[in-house]
Amino acid sequence: MEKSWSRLKQSLAELANVAGPPGHERATREVMERQMAPFADEISQDHLGSVIARQGSEGPRIMIAGHLDEVGFMVTRITREGYLHFRALGGWWSPVVTAQRVEVMTKKGKVLGVVGSKPPHLMSLEQRKKVTPLDDLFIDIGASSEEEVESWGVQLGDVVVPYSPFTEMNNPKYWLAKAMDNRLGCAVTVEVLRRLESIDHPNAVFGVGTVMEEIGRRGAYTATAVVKPDIGFAVDVGIASTPGCTPDEASSHMGDGPTLVLYDAGHIPHRGLLRLIQETAKEKGIPLQYEWINGGATDASRIHLHGEGVPTVSLGVPARYIHSHTSLVHEDDTEQLVDLLVAVVQKLDQNMVDQLADGTYT
Repeated sequence: MEKSWSRLKQSLAELANVAGPPGHERATREVMERQMAPFADEISQDHLGSVIARQGSEGPRIMIAGHLDEVGFMVTRITREGYLHFRALGGWWSPVVTAQRVEVMTKKGKVLGVVGSKPPHLMSLEQRKKVTPLDDLFIDIGASSEEEVESWGVQLGDVVVPYSPFTEMNNPKYWLAKAMDNRLGCAVTVEVLRRLESIDHPNAVFGVGTVMEEIGRRGAYTATAVVKPDIGFAVDVGIASTPGCTPDEASSHMGDGPTLVLYDAGHIPHRGLLRLIQETAKEKGIPLQYEWINGGATDASRIHLHGEGVPTVSLGVPARYIHSHTSLVHEDDTEQLVDLLVAVVQKLDQNMVDQLADGTYT
């Protein structure tokens, strides 16, 4: 089979480099829509802005979804001295934010800034031992007054994203960028559609980019109502093990294969579909890692509850440092995840989907 990982890398880089925090995914949606268009019979949107590309019209309806949004911020106040106060859009831990560069997305274009805080030199010993809350941080865009800030086009409600361009590491299989959570899932969805376009498969496949996953998986709810899938796949990133993590906290490792989520706070994978994925991975020689998420959930939590219920699983790749300015993923994991999804989709004919739905395939 023809490999196209240079295209995948290009797709991911283009997606990761645009801004798209929750509720403001337009730029990301336009990129993903353009990337999917050559392989889709129809492209539409739900009323919240999720993009839906349909490939084929006969057979079971298969939904493959990555979320368009990334964690970011919103400007909520401009001080007389020209500093910006903000609120988080999605989950942030304040120690990873301080002194990082950001871009404010204004009506006049991007404005570069840096996240500031009270200097530790001026803190007491006890203050230094504590984590500075997000509410005490601010953005410095190099302005001297509120009027200067406004002259640059900055307004209340403008969104802010990390400044962290897509970069290959010294080992080119390691990819560094902001928004790997979850432009990685979007890029994988695009590549799966690209591959399936030249392969016979017994179904209608819907490649979906959902909105507002980071603030409650809202787009997955509305996009699923449009697609009405028979089978669902949420494609996201997992948490790779790093120094300080125990195997019970994070058991997956970058470069050791894609991940299958066994449990999260909103979803338990469909048993039959899980078994089908395990069997397919074994047949294809694809190593499979497992993950459990105690404090969060993926779009699968919304997809599986549609209608009478949709057999759904959440797949992904291990990533380091998600919900920060820079995350790392591995090319091999991404490649194998695409291989696995393509192989599983080819098996999802009407007979298999019926067995999954009635519980006879276990």
